[in-house]
Amino acid sequence: ASVERGPRGRSTPERLQNGHMSEIRHHTPANFNRAFAIGIALNLGFVLIEAFYGWKVNSLALLADAGHNLSDVAGLMLAWGGTLAVKLRPNARHTYGWKRATILAAFANALLLLMAMGALVWEAVGRLLSPDPVAAAQGVTIMVVAGIGIVINTATALLFMRGGERDLNIRGAFLHMAADALVSAGVVVAGALTLWMGWVWLDPVVSLAIAAVILIGTWGLFRQSLHMLFDGVPDSVDPVAVRAVLAALPGVSRVSDLHIWAMGTSHVALTAHLVMPQGSPGDAFLKDATEQLHDRFEITHVTLQVVKVPFQQACDEPDGSFAQAPTSGWKRPLADHRQHDHDQGHAH
Repeated sequence: ASVERGPRGRSTPERLQNGHMSEIRHHTPANFNRAFAIGIALNLGFVLIEAFYGWKVNSLALLADAGHNLSDVAGLMLAWGGTLAVKLRPNARHTYGWKRATILAAFANALLLLMAMGALVWEAVGRLLSPDPVAAAQGVTIMVVAGIGIVINTATALLFMRGGERDLNIRGAFLHMAADALVSAGVVVAGALTLWMGWVWLDPVVSLAIAAVILIGTWGLFRQSLHMLFDGVPDSVDPVAVRAVLAALPGVSRVSDLHIWAMGTSHVALTAHLVMPQGSPGDAFLKDATEQLHDRFEITHVTLQVVKVPFQQACDEPDGSFAQAPTSGWKRPLADHRQHDHDQGHAH
């Protein structure tokens, strides 16, 4: 049974497939098109202002923040492209659609931010070794420009706050904007102390401190998006608990060939073989199983195959550890059937 589920767990039967398959799909209703458009426009305008005044007063903090904001504009465009790609309909060559574009966008966002912070660290170290005494007289200009940045970056971050918990791509956009607000706040503090105390070394030191904070925060996004690119189980899903839930279903003697991966930053898929010696109990059983997986683990696309006896080698089992299903007179083709082919026998 195929079921369409909304954010509140409501379900509407779509079509019956057969007694062995069950699917469930979930679509995130949030639309961030307006947030992306506003964020890109605001940050692009601020980049021009900040770069001009950073060049005029020779402030590394302002120039570095302008470069970082420019990378954020690119990051927002990537994230926006990812959310738009998700809406493209699947076809015969892309049966899952283009949901993985959001993972790629999140990974690119993290990589871009790490590179921007690396450049900032390089410049800050160089400025520490060769301080610029002229910067002490430009504290007011630095503070005013960076203060504008705090307002713009905070406002943009708030546009993406509500979607960051469930969507890694939106979370990447939020982290980018929140990081910018933090950088701008640090620039204001550095400008005030430089103006008051004449500490020209403070500008690069604050830049290094901010870079360290952002690098720590970005590493999780980088690690998680890379993990998902290689079809790793999302951090929000406990595979041991998922297997236990499936194994506890009535009539199931064994769970075989369980796979869990992310199709996109807000779409998790699962496939599994349920060994049921008495055969499939019907569509109601499969529908209940998919609802349990959705409600407990937010797994949005479930495909279950019921077999009386396993008929192929599972990926996580050693050779010869599964019982061979009776052929009932059916003969295998002469093609090479001895090697486990992961593209055969799976219902996606």
